Amino acid sequence: MRKLVVAVVLLAILLVVLDRVAVVGVQREIARQIEAQYDLAQPPSVQVKGLPFLTQAFSGRYEEIAIGIGQVEREGVRLERIDATLHGVTAPLADLIQNAAATKIKADRVAGTVVISRRTLSAHAPAGIKVEGTGDDKLRVSGNVTVLGNQVPVTADMKIETIKDGIRLTPANVRLAGAIPVPNPERLISFTVPVKNLPLNLRVTRVTSTSEGLAVQGTASDVSFR
Repeated sequence: MRKLVVAVVLLAILLVVLDRVAVVGVQREIARQIEAQYDLAQPPSVQVKGLPFLTQAFSGRYEEIAIGIGQVEREGVRLERIDATLHGVTAPLADLIQNAAATKIKADRVAGTVVISRRTLSAHAPAGIKVEGTGDDKLRVSGNVTVLGNQVPVTADMKIETIKDGIRLTPANVRLAGAIPVPNPERLISFTVPVKNLPLNLRVTRVTSTSEGLAVQGTASDVSFR
């Protein structure tokens, strides 16, 4: 009886070890393929959700995988980070063991959030304008606009609009200092931030203001990583 108990315990330990070794290998290969696919400066973090892992590995399908991509630049816009979840990922374990580099990894669906900092937004704003925040996480700009050779101090809250391949920021509640009249001051403050060709093939669905800047939410389907 004691031998049977010891054997069962050893088998359980072995399965746990195999589970962890397998998950590390799959996570490493998914990270490698994503890094190569989107020419990232460093591998993303990858975490396969769900336990035990081996049951998913043997089936070659993983229901949920969390991805974290660090700072990356797209179309001249620096993205602070991308947090995404892959759903319905196909990656046959046997193929990964035999020839990982040739294994096609595919996700049925991807949902993610891209963070764009206020510093990056300011870099795309008109000259003299800086993007700030408010206590309720709204975007606000302040600075100076040039009118008839004069510098006019201005502040405004910004409205966020998604457009094709970008985000359009237009001012509301524009406040000007001094007595110099400025016709249609909105035209001097509005600007667009290009957002396209995002990693994981994300397509923008919603943009909200946060304490960091902008949180750009996106989705994608049938995404392959080789």
